[in-house]
Amino acid sequence: MKVTTFDPRVCALGEGPLWHPERQQLFWFDIITKRLLSRQGDTSLEWQFDRHVSTAGWVDRDRLMIASETDLFLFNIETGASDTLCPLEADQVSTRSNDGRADPWGGFWIGTMDKEAAPQAGAIYRWYKGELHPLVHDLTIPNAICFSPDRKYAFYTDTPAHQIMRQPLKADGWPTGAAEVFVDLNEAGLNPDGAVIDAEGCLWNAQWGAARVARYSPDGAELMAVAMPAMQMTCPAFGGPDLTTLFVTSAAEGIDSPTENQGKTFSIRLGQSGEQEHRVII
Repeated sequence: MKVTTFDPRVCALGEGPLWHPERQQLFWFDIITKRLLSRQGDTSLEWQFDRHVSTAGWVDRDRLMIASETDLFLFNIETGASDTLCPLEADQVSTRSNDGRADPWGGFWIGTMDKEAAPQAGAIYRWYKGELHPLVHDLTIPNAICFSPDRKYAFYTDTPAHQIMRQPLKADGWPTGAAEVFVDLNEAGLNPDGAVIDAEGCLWNAQWGAARVARYSPDGAELMAVAMPAMQMTCPAFGGPDLTTLFVTSAAEGIDSPTENQGKTFSIRLGQSGEQEHRVII
């Protein structure tokens, strides 16, 4: 399976890839340098912010909802205008946003964490119908937020715990009952990072420090793994005209002697297709 470099720019901490279905365009972030990145053909695009930004959902053709270290805000891609929707741990200067994804109901799930990854300083929230509600507490590095095609489950991980969790959902997308272990990577010593679900209900997980992205069946069995050219893979997203391209971000931070591929954004043509990213309803 051929892995190609989609974008050669090096991200200290690449995260949050989002394929915008109306623009047919990939957006992603470099959290450390506070940038939103994209490209159109051979043209590289970027937007600089004054605070850490990490992930987004699409609202319409020209607007994204972006999660930052202090708020959720609307961002106009064409004009650069920003409008705050609600605060996000704005009174906690030591934390920032991390992984997130729009849910099938038009809401948005977002994780927070300590900037130095202090234990249990993070949480997962859901923004829905104009309000932000906490869902999970005492996490260290929340990641892998994604949703099953049948709308029955949300998935997430606390990366240092080496387990991907599956959370049952009610008909309106709110959690019901306790989360259960979906994939346990403790024995393998793997660090689950960002994840996305394909059209067959299988979960693709980027694994930090292992130079790979793995696919798991709906019952949690490993089906395959794709070797990647960078060690610290961070998050996958499906895109392309037929949603059969898997884009994957990576990170260069913390590598003493980085090779030329660390921190770049990659693409893989797959036999499987993904689902269109859900629209955030404002």
